[in-house]
Amino acid sequence: MRILHVITSLYTGGAERLMVDLLPLLRNGGQNQVDLLLINGVDTPFKKKLEDEGIKIFALQNTNDVYHPRVISRMRRFFGNEKYDVIHTHNTATQLYVPLSRLFLSKKGKLVTTEHSTNSRRRSLWWFKPIDKWMYSRYDAIVCIAEKCRIILEEYIGHQDTIAIINNGVDVKRFLHPIKDISQQDSFIITMVAALRVEKDHETLLKAVKLLPNKYRLRIVGGGPREVADSVKARCHELNLDDRVDFMGLCMDVPNILEQSDVVVLSSHWEGLSLSSIEGMASGRPFIASDVDGLREMVNGAGVLFAHGDEKELAEKIQWLCEHPDEYREVAERCQDKARQYDISVTADKYLELYEKLLSKSSK
Repeated sequence: MRILHVITSLYTGGAERLMVDLLPLLRNGGQNQVDLLLINGVDTPFKKKLEDEGIKIFALQNTNDVYHPRVISRMRRFFGNEKYDVIHTHNTATQLYVPLSRLFLSKKGKLVTTEHSTNSRRRSLWWFKPIDKWMYSRYDAIVCIAEKCRIILEEYIGHQDTIAIINNGVDVKRFLHPIKDISQQDSFIITMVAALRVEKDHETLLKAVKLLPNKYRLRIVGGGPREVADSVKARCHELNLDDRVDFMGLCMDVPNILEQSDVVVLSSHWEGLSLSSIEGMASGRPFIASDVDGLREMVNGAGVLFAHGDEKELAEKIQWLCEHPDEYREVAERCQDKARQYDISVTADKYLELYEKLLSKSSK
């Protein structure tokens, strides 16, 4: 099977990290050819890791202007001599531009896309709805990463027989660590691993840290658009937290960072199925998350939820866990048990099963 995945770039984020873990497994021991097409092919740690794994990567340009109309013509030239059995898109720009670029071409490959979030800013624009409905109609399969994602998508575009649910996953074994004994600790490290983007709620976490005693420090791991990063750092300075908060940027050694942590937090406005939440829960540390779509379903019954935007409740729950070692261990154990259900090998198997099903239909 010849498989092409298409994504905007390999900067940072859940979909980008999924590419790093998923694509090598889709080769299925060398039985399949798996390539990657980027709109923006700028070099990043994620890109280097995939290249080191032997994934062939094509790039249309090395600029971040991913919505420029020239992207369509460049894609059209790329697909002019289509050689893939499955073409699988991720993120808004590729979702729309791949079907547009293949119009009137001799199309052989089955078209698949993945919805990575329960929220899309374009859905608030009334004029975008007919464009979206046309776009989704071009796909042979639409993958939603969680049941809530499917419900929200169908509320927007109507029922679709082409929708499948495949949970995102991570290489869980890389993140499994022994659960800490915190009974003798007198300082604590809180860690949030998330891209610095508008859907993340770093503001609430910073305000929660401000409410906590000085023995609590915060590590913020992740990159993102400069304007968002600058805004979060400015807010940190306004709260006089510069000496208690470390901005670590994009890090490739997240398992080690989580092992050094005491509590893992994901404060968000909305999510799809967050890979950071799976990694955090696998780490052997209690995981605390905003009670919002995409996190509620993942965390409920395992980790700890706090009301969206409620820094006081977040601070209280962090402190309570760190002051109660038995409950700390109990929550961490439940989180690890839940995380094991989302191993990347399960995700890869389900994608390959979907591809084979689509191809078997076309051969009949």
